[in-house]
Amino acid sequence: MTQVGDATAGRLAMYSRHRFKLGLFGSNCSSGLAATKVPERWSGSWSDNLKLARMIDDAGVEFLLPVGRWKGYGGATNSEGETFETVTWATGLLSATRHITVFGTVHAPLIHPVYAAKMFVTADHASEGRFGLNVVCGWNQDEFDMFGAQQREHDDRYAYGAEWLSIINRLWTEDEPFDVDGTYFHLKHIEALPKPYGGTRPLIMNAGASPAGKAFAIAHADDLFTRLYSLEDAVENVRAIKAQAVAAGRTISVFTAVNIVCRPTTREADEYYHYYAGEMADWEAVANRTGTQRVHGFRSAEYEAYSADSLRQAAGYGSYPVVGDPDKVAGELAKISALGFAGVAAGLVNYLDEFPLIRNEVLPRLERLGLREAA
Repeated sequence: MTQVGDATAGRLAMYSRHRFKLGLFGSNCSSGLAATKVPERWSGSWSDNLKLARMIDDAGVEFLLPVGRWKGYGGATNSEGETFETVTWATGLLSATRHITVFGTVHAPLIHPVYAAKMFVTADHASEGRFGLNVVCGWNQDEFDMFGAQQREHDDRYAYGAEWLSIINRLWTEDEPFDVDGTYFHLKHIEALPKPYGGTRPLIMNAGASPAGKAFAIAHADDLFTRLYSLEDAVENVRAIKAQAVAAGRTISVFTAVNIVCRPTTREADEYYHYYAGEMADWEAVANRTGTQRVHGFRSAEYEAYSADSLRQAAGYGSYPVVGDPDKVAGELAKISALGFAGVAAGLVNYLDEFPLIRNEVLPRLERLGLREAA
């Protein structure tokens, strides 16, 4: 079974000594997380992804997290219409970097577990143990239609995901061939070699908002990715997640998504935020995205309030806005850390253009606040 030791600890910490982890979210997609028509929006090209991965690797940022997307949201920009398959994307970037963890975001119902286990191990060996798996149990039937697949009822999706992941874990850890006679899979004499790199398994992340989703993440993941509606609401959400994990005999790290707009002055940052997410928003793409989510299962009073914030939806897929000068951005991230979050995955309008200011001005401030250590 999975060993507990320095290698496992290194994976869990994303090979980083920093108290508050930082990652970038959505760079495998055209437009990233933003539904905007500004000409400088993210290209999502391979050359730009490669430059970005090397830049943040050198800066000490912990991870890249892709969006698992198979078709765009239309509108003038067809937001997220051009995307890279995430495990192949991760393998290429891992082979070109030295330190960062790169996740693959994988829809469990669309990939057979025997194939998946082998695919993930290939990425893991290519990076000497820096591949991470972000498990997605599915929500978008429009995309599933492309595969001729029908989604299960909401809670049943997570039961399927649990069986899928248990098979992969057995393939990663058991030496002898075995049979599976489960609810969803009936498999004969399955086996997989090689095992994950270094005798430990890849880091597992899952995004959970519903009770079933959170329960799945707490039972099976190392990191739970949850929405941050407001700083006030997050206090109880994070506390409850960690309490559930303790009750289940597990420890879990909680992450969230943010949308960062950092400029030399807060006035410049505010003006740009309202420019790209208001004046230049691709409202048709926003409407298509939120409408698709609502139709396919995002039905709650909380979601309705969240989706109604049009600026947040256009700016960064509804992620929490961190907008200001370097002092304000660092201060907002410090508040998020104080809520109990282990780290954030950030969207930027143009990752390559905007990250250098974060590297040069925000990261040193986070060091002075005790959230990150000096290089």
